Parts: sequence; structure tokens; C-alpha cells
Amino acid sequence: MKKVSSIILLSLVLTVAGQHNLLADNGTIRIGVILPLTGMFELVGNNSKNAVELVKKDLDAAGGIEVGGKKYKIELVYGDNESNPTKASSLTVSQISRENVLGIVGGLSSQQAIPMGQMAQAFSTPMISPWSTSPATTLDRPYVFRSCFVFTIQGPAITKFAASEFNATKAAVLYDITSAYPRGMAKTFKEAFEAANGAGSVVAFEEFRTGDVDFSKQLEHIKNSGADFLFTPQHYNEVPLIVRQAKKMGLTMPIMGSNSWAGGDLMGECGADCNGLFFTANYAPGNATGLNKEFVDAYMKAYAHNPDAPAALTWDALRVMLEAIKKTGGLSGNLVRDRTLVKDALVNIRGFAGATGTLSFNATGNPNKCVVVVKIDESGVFTSHDTICP
Repeated sequence: MKKVSSIILLSLVLTVAGQHNLLADNGTIRIGVILPLTGMFELVGNNSKNAVELVKKDLDAAGGIEVGGKKYKIELVYGDNESNPTKASSLTVSQISRENVLGIVGGLSSQQAIPMGQMAQAFSTPMISPWSTSPATTLDRPYVFRSCFVFTIQGPAITKFAASEFNATKAAVLYDITSAYPRGMAKTFKEAFEAANGAGSVVAFEEFRTGDVDFSKQLEHIKNSGADFLFTPQHYNEVPLIVRQAKKMGLTMPIMGSNSWAGGDLMGECGADCNGLFFTANYAPGNATGLNKEFVDAYMKAYAHNPDAPAALTWDALRVMLEAIKKTGGLSGNLVRDRTLVKDALVNIRGFAGATGTLSFNATGNPNKCVVVVKIDESGVFTSHDTICP
């Protein structure tokens, strides 16, 4: 990966060396949108593209945006990263060096967003990842932002919620040790839960490996551990198998997840087996009010189903990118300089209203956000049940 990154960086150096006055003179601003439209995360990627198209419809109806008294049309440059980190990196290079984008929205999962952020930072191009919760995405990268929270805040939130909802003082964890997100989320939850309930209060810490389909050994240990609830930070496409096997083995303890449950077709695959379960997230479409209701209604009208969390976070990410462009006060026409102006404007965004809550950034690139505890209701709708702030 390091060798590939070095080759990409060298190519970009040669391309960008003469790139100074490439902001389109025809009154058009180009924004890159890099999403997983195929591959493992294609469902959430296409849902996010749906949200982008809703923003584009509004932009076209308004004739673009006004920046410093001048009207600009917005052109969105799509790229399919194929759920692949190397492809995500190369697309970022291409959009920065050849497509002359002012900023980039994407990628979704941390696996793609982290290498994308490396490229965006190396060549001073503002980027907002909608769904990447890994701290590494924005760490020491002033040009890289996110519209979601960092996953580490979920551990304390789950601990607090489990105490109030389940009277939990003992917990079990089942996670994929070979996958970065579940491994990191399992670790941060264990640290938070044991800090609140004492060493050893995570009474079962069971691991498996990507591709495993039989969890009977781990679930048997969990069943006999005395745990008050089971936490499994797996992705939405892996949860149904775990839940069904747990029920088949007679586990009656509550099962809870993290933001990786959101998005995709969890309910299409899990059905009623997942009704009544909880997970922490950035967003829920159920019981929507205010701006979120406007978004949910528009999305439902256009696509005949509720938006998922990645779609809502992408809607917010693109809209806040546009807001930052407006807040530059005017673009110089020097693309390198204007990218920095947009980055500086993003740092100073305060209280921007989004479907997933208000966004306020700072120099870390991470918004100040609360955790939504989502309950899957009896109709299978993701509904906001509680909100826990750091």
C-alpha cells in the first residue's frame, strides 16, 4: 500500500505542479463525489448518490450558488471507488489533478476514506467523509473533515444506555478481529464499559474472522457467561446471521450494535428477528421532525423508501461543503488558493443545520455531535429512541 501511495503521490506532484488557474472560467464549480457504487458497500453508496441527486435538483432549480456576488453553476463529478481502497486513492488523485475539483465528498467506509484523506491532505484539497468514523481519517489532516461522529464516543454512550435500559453491569462482545472497524469498536467499548463497571465486567470477549458463518462456539460461551447483554459491532450485512444463530441457541439477552448496523438492507435480510433491537448511530429516519422530516419526505417521494444513515450524512456533507464555498466570500480563480479558502471556511462552520443534527467544525475536522440510540420498531423502521451527548 505504501508503494502504491508513493507512486500516486509522485504522479500527482508532476500533474499539480503547474495547476494554478484552473477554477473554471465559465462560472462552474466542480465538486467530486466518490462513493462505493459497486462492491461490498454498493447499496449504501447508491443510497448516498440518491441523496446527492436531491441536492443537485435543488441546485439546478436555484441556478447554482452565489459566492462573493457571483453566480456559479455546480457540476458534480462522480467516481465509483468499487468499495476498494486503492481505487478510492486513484480516483481522488484523478479528481484533484485532472478533473480540477474544488473539494471532494466521500468516501463512505473508513477503509476507503483513510487513503482518500491521505491524498486530499497531501495536495491541500478539502474533503468531507460522510460515514467514516475512524479517528485516522482526519488525524493530523487539516483538509479532511467528516459529517459523522468518531466511533470512540459510542463506547461510553452504549455503556450509559445499557445501564439505564438493561440494568447492565456485565457485557458480552462478539466481533470480527480481522476487520478494522469491528476490532476498534470492540476495544473502545470494552475500555469504556470496564471503566464504568470494573475490570472483568466484560465477561465474554469473543472473536471470529471475516467469512466465518458458524458462531455457535462463541455464542455458547456468551450464553453461559452471565452477561446482561450482547454487543456486536458488525456491519449491517453480517448482523442477521449472528442474530438468528443467537435466537436459535436460546439467547434471551438483549443484543445491541453500533453505527455499522445502519445503512444497507439490514431489515430486508434480518426481518422481524431484528425488531426491538438497539444500535447507536448518527441518524434515524423514524419520527423525523424539522429539516430531517423535509429530507425524509423528499427522499421517500423520489425513491419510495426511507433514507439510511449514509444517505443522510452524505446529504449533510455536500450541503455543508456548499455552505463553506459560499462563506469564502469570493473565489480568486486560482484553484490551489481557493481550495485553502474552502478549508478555512469549513473550520469556522458553526451550527449548520443538517438532517443528522447541527454541524460545528473546528481544526480537527470532527464535528461536535451527539449519539443517537436507534430502536428498530415493530414495523422494522429505524426510530430515534434516545440521544446521548459526550
